[in-house]
Parts: sequence; structure tokens; C-alpha cells
Amino acid sequence: MTEHKNIFDRMMSLDRRWIFLFLIVVCVATYTADFTIPINTEAEVESIFNFLDSLPEGDIVLVAIDYDPNNLAELHPMTYAVVEHLWRKKVKIIFTSLSQLGPAMADQAIRDISDSLKVDKTYNYNGVEHNFKGREIVNGVDYTFLGFKPYYALIILGMGQDFRLNFPSDYYGTPLDDLPMMQGVINYDQVACVVDLSGGNITDAWISYGQGRFNFPLMLGLTGVMVSQYYPFLGSGQVSGIMGGLLGAAQYEELADNPGRAKDGMRVQLFAHYVIILFIVLGNIGFFMSRRKRMEGGN
Repeated sequence: MTEHKNIFDRMMSLDRRWIFLFLIVVCVATYTADFTIPINTEAEVESIFNFLDSLPEGDIVLVAIDYDPNNLAELHPMTYAVVEHLWRKKVKIIFTSLSQLGPAMADQAIRDISDSLKVDKTYNYNGVEHNFKGREIVNGVDYTFLGFKPYYALIILGMGQDFRLNFPSDYYGTPLDDLPMMQGVINYDQVACVVDLSGGNITDAWISYGQGRFNFPLMLGLTGVMVSQYYPFLGSGQVSGIMGGLLGAAQYEELADNPGRAKDGMRVQLFAHYVIILFIVLGNIGFFMSRRKRMEGGN
């Protein structure tokens, strides 16, 4: 009996650095291992995918990359998944980044995705095989990156009148009127929908000042902790779909048959959660057994 009590005592006094080390080992092992985990898709993600997949070639989608580097792990995979899907369908994109630290990340993502689309690839979703022939993504033809301007509520309202009010030139300094894809594109009336990928309260502005004022279809990509507070907008119809955290991005990759950063991250996240739950259980066992030992000693 003494031996068991000593074990529980050691569990309670275990240096937390060993727990962190074990968690690091598990994360590295699961990231490097070659295996997949099943991803079940949800209706709120499917609605985003189905809407974007139904768009004809040449339509325009506004993708708002409204997050900072601290949200990159959850939201960057959404950017990659959504943008690659749209460009495979030859849908044009207007990018904005109304978070101050977002433009550099957005520019890097655009370059990375452009490079990945130079390669031929075959996809299979909705029971149909899609053969994509690699092509060059051209600035001003396939996309326009407007960049960042402060006071995001005013910018969202201004774009509803004319993109040129706040963005006479794009992020790279080219006047919008000189960009082929912006010819005849004035405001949200020429945009099929807005996809806001956000880690903060910019989302509230897109709902209130954007969708509420101009009535365009709005889809959201949010961090995991934000999702629950926006479901009422999904129920009311103000929001057409929601992707939540890394899991939401992985679901989109599953629907598009394009595994990437999110599905890789889900492997790590799944087993990291297993480890955390394991130590929570062991810690509680150790606590109650140690308390029992003290009570018996008192008697």
C-alpha cells in the first residue's frame, strides 16, 4: 500500500517541465508521421463551400484577411484553402486586410498560393473528378490586393460606395483604374460575396456596417473561441456560413479534396488534446488519492 501512495505523491509533485517535454515529443511525432484522421464536415462549413463552388468563372469574391500573426495558426489555413479553391475555379478575388499587422501575411499567402497553382493536379469532390491544369496567377487580372487602411468601420462603409474612395491604388501602388479586373467594378454590387477571416471585432463591423447596410452574402472564418457568439447571426441569415478554428479549415480542405495545413495541424491538435486530457485525469487521481492518504493518516 505504501508503494501506491508514493506513486500518487510523485504524481502530485511531478515537475511540469516533464509534461511540456512529453507534449513537445508527441506534437513532433504526430506532425512527422504519415497518417490521416477522419474529418466530418458540418453544415455551416458546407454552406460556404457549396456557395463558392457554385460561382461561375469570372465572378468576384472579396476575401478580408482581418487577423494578426497571433491568430495565424487557426486562420491562415482557411486563407490557403478558400483562395486556392476560388482560383482553381478561375474566380477573381479582391483582397483586403483591415487588421494593421495583416497585409504582409496576406501578401505572403497570395505568393505561396500562386506558386502552388502552377502545378497540374486532380481533385475529386461531390462525386466529380476535377482536372486542374496549372496556370499563372496574375496580379490585376486574377486578383487585386487593396491592402490596409485604418478605421475599419469607415472603410467597410466606404467600399459600399466605391472601392476607390479609400483605395485609389492597390497595395503595390498601381491605380485601381489601371487594373483589368477592376474595370467596371465599383462596389459590393459587383461582388458575389464577402468572406471575412477574422480574429477580432472587425467581424462585428462587417456584419453591422457591411452586410446589414449593403445586404451582400457574408461568410465568416473565425478562431475557435469566437465561434459560439456568431451562431445567432447564422440563424438569422445575416451570416451564410461559419468556419471555426483549425477544425473549420480542415473541413473546408476535406470538402475541396485539397489536404493542406489544416489537416496536418489537426493531427497534432488531436493527440496534443489526448495528452492534456491524460494528465488532467492523472492529476485528479493523484489529488484524490493524496487527500485520502492524509485523511487516513489523521485517523
